[in-house]
Amino acid sequence: MRISIPKNHPRAVSLGIREMLVDGLKAGLVVEEGLIAHGRGETFDYLIGEKTTPSAIMAINTAAALLLMSSHPIISVNGNFAALCGKEIINLSRACGALIEVNLFYHSVRRERAIQNHLEKLGATDVLGVGRDRSAKIPNLNGERKRVDPRGIAVADTVFVPLEDGDRTEALIRMGKKVIAVDLNPLSRTAVHATICIVDNVVRVIPILIQMILELKGKNRHSLTSMIRRFDNLRNLNESLKLIRLGGSEISATV
Repeated sequence: MRISIPKNHPRAVSLGIREMLVDGLKAGLVVEEGLIAHGRGETFDYLIGEKTTPSAIMAINTAAALLLMSSHPIISVNGNFAALCGKEIINLSRACGALIEVNLFYHSVRRERAIQNHLEKLGATDVLGVGRDRSAKIPNLNGERKRVDPRGIAVADTVFVPLEDGDRTEALIRMGKKVIAVDLNPLSRTAVHATICIVDNVVRVIPILIQMILELKGKNRHSLTSMIRRFDNLRNLNESLKLIRLGGSEISATV
């Protein structure tokens, strides 16, 4: 049952995100398991104060530089990401020249098509990884996520994978690809194995990432390369862990 959320409610943003996922579930974009996954991530969002931290900003800036330096970047989209950031996915694609590819852990052709239609209604023009286009495979990976588009993830040099599972992140890294992840859990395999992990809520990350890409477009390749080389993913994850360990002393989230 949908309720009217007062704008001054201390959980208004969080409740609004939950409603977007429920709408995504009804539209066939999201599966029930995706709601559980979101709840797990929401716990970590509390622990970082439900805000974009300095370490997250550093990771976002580096991710923007890497996307601009990539020759064939791909944005990998699952149901939760499509439901929460549909228009932003398209804006990100346009900002950095990345293609969009659907890739689902809980795969069905119906759900795959629903995500494609959802993105196309918002303005996407060529959504990869749907139906027979999933004809390539990621080596040494089980499950449906191994099936990818030969024009997309299969040949990408950088894959942007918000809300990812660790198995595929590790497999993509083994293939020699760069992986940019968004994961609120700094201890996950995705976070640890990614080239760059942004520890933040994806709904906050994407607008900042787009803005940073637009700002960095005027930078020369040497400056962008220097930004990427200076970034240490594990050190950055440790900064997020330090913040979590501080607990209530510096975190003002209202539960």
